[in-house]
Amino acid sequence: MSNIRKAFENGKAFIAFITCGDPSLEITEKSVIEMEKAGADLIELGIPFSDPTAEGPVIQEANIRALSGGVTTDKIFEMVRRLRKTVRVPMVFMTYANVVFSYGAERFIRTCREIGMDGLILPDIPFEEKAEFDGLCKKYDIDLVSLIAPTSESRIGMIAKEANGFVYCVSSLGVTGSRSEITTDIGAMVKKVKEQKDIPCAVGFGISTPEQARKMAECADGVIVGSAIVKLCAQHGEECVPYIARYVREMKDAVRDIS
Repeated sequence: MSNIRKAFENGKAFIAFITCGDPSLEITEKSVIEMEKAGADLIELGIPFSDPTAEGPVIQEANIRALSGGVTTDKIFEMVRRLRKTVRVPMVFMTYANVVFSYGAERFIRTCREIGMDGLILPDIPFEEKAEFDGLCKKYDIDLVSLIAPTSESRIGMIAKEANGFVYCVSSLGVTGSRSEITTDIGAMVKKVKEQKDIPCAVGFGISTPEQARKMAECADGVIVGSAIVKLCAQHGEECVPYIARYVREMKDAVRDIS
């Protein structure tokens, strides 16, 4: 069984995203440890990229700060090696194809396995072009997580059949970032996935409050939050860790008892 599946074994999953190196890798490392303690079931580590097309201004700016601070893929790999001495929850990288290509796709994915990562999300790679990465991910037992969007309707079945780990349901058109309201029929998206494959579905893009998390968790297997956490990094800098831990605890509490 995919290690990622463990995140969904004990009720609804809370999945937390953080940009590696914002405000520093030391703070990222501390934040991941505290997020696990606070109840995060799975953690997405964002490898910064200069042109993160799926991201809104909050995460774009975090990418710029991290890169300006000298963060590299190798430094992130070293951080994960340290984290895996204590952190047990599944972890996945979220980054862009250019990051993987420039490092060397096989070398990147092989290293993911060596350091204890469980999956990879590449939001700029459409389903029809994923084969090059998918083969390598299968070779090294890394789940290449598929995304479905509100515009994917006619392709959901096709994507779901070949999905691994979990399916990332994009709640809204556009880029990441908080939204006051989410109008997409997530329940219908999840139903179409489940008709094709028994695989967990988690909802991301736009979720920032406990109320939103609870509502989304009622029709999916988990919720993903990134921009709201990254915003705390921007607001509090080197002092952000306790704020992140408190936020994660509140969000996990919001989805904990939903059946």
